[in-house]
Amino acid sequence: MKKTAVIFPGQGSQFVGMGREFLESSGDARKLMGMAEDVSGFSLEKLCLEGPMEELTRVAHLQPAITVTNLICWQALLNALPGFLPAFTAGHSLGEYSALYASGMIGAEDCMALVTRRGELMEREGQERPGGMRAVLGMTIDEIDMLLESYQGGGMVVVANHNAEKQVVVSGDAKGLDAFSAACSEKGAKVVPLKVSVANHSPLVAGAVGDFAVFMGATDFNRPEVPVVFNVTADVEEDPGIVRTIMARQIASRVRWLESVERMLNEGVEVFVEAGPKNVLTGLMRKIVPQGAAACVQFDTPAGLEKVVRTISG
Repeated sequence: MKKTAVIFPGQGSQFVGMGREFLESSGDARKLMGMAEDVSGFSLEKLCLEGPMEELTRVAHLQPAITVTNLICWQALLNALPGFLPAFTAGHSLGEYSALYASGMIGAEDCMALVTRRGELMEREGQERPGGMRAVLGMTIDEIDMLLESYQGGGMVVVANHNAEKQVVVSGDAKGLDAFSAACSEKGAKVVPLKVSVANHSPLVAGAVGDFAVFMGATDFNRPEVPVVFNVTADVEEDPGIVRTIMARQIASRVRWLESVERMLNEGVEVFVEAGPKNVLTGLMRKIVPQGAAACVQFDTPAGLEKVVRTISG
């Protein structure tokens, strides 16, 4: 088998109908969904399959909904390739919890409990300190950081995600985002508002960090069977205590996705598999991975899984 990293998507990958094909064809998928509904307290299957979109995209609903879909995809991959262990797992923001589960660091029920509580806390912070996020296309992280250093437009704005060489997401309040977007546009960048109501990975949600750390303190963490490349550090970590600290910080910290992918490429990864709804990360990978350096494939249906299995198997 080819050296493979499995990556998991986060917020922004949701769509009404996600997971349908696996839920209709797999008893294991339905069992996972039942567990997730019990833990979260939501009718997740109805939300995933029927929406409405405005309820699915509520932060408190969205985080467990995407996570259970990711877990269903991961389970299907293991069923299709018994004994398969990737070289690495990683997840984009919320997707990092799916990566922790796939690595063996946390159990499925604990994973669902963590993302449910994370969603509740982040929705709380978003209601108390409203904000949003915008993608800045066409500027490097160094250019964005330099512009932020000289920025005097008022409000609050920070880098939330470093997704690709010239794709950076900023997060903040409306005043900060409007003024900084204008400054980026003056530099020739394209600025795209994201459909979120919370300023993720910014000081506006930092109030959730302490409460989440307390909640997470009751969760059992194991040493990983598979290395996880973490958003906050763009590096691996095995110590459960340190991982708890990293995951609490992650809520308000920069997602270092480009560096994380480069780390896995430098370790010789030949295939990146996006396990979860849509193909947002696969699109990013095509901007990061040099042509011919590694294959990037995604699945969220049984038909897509067949292609993934063929790619991994070589």
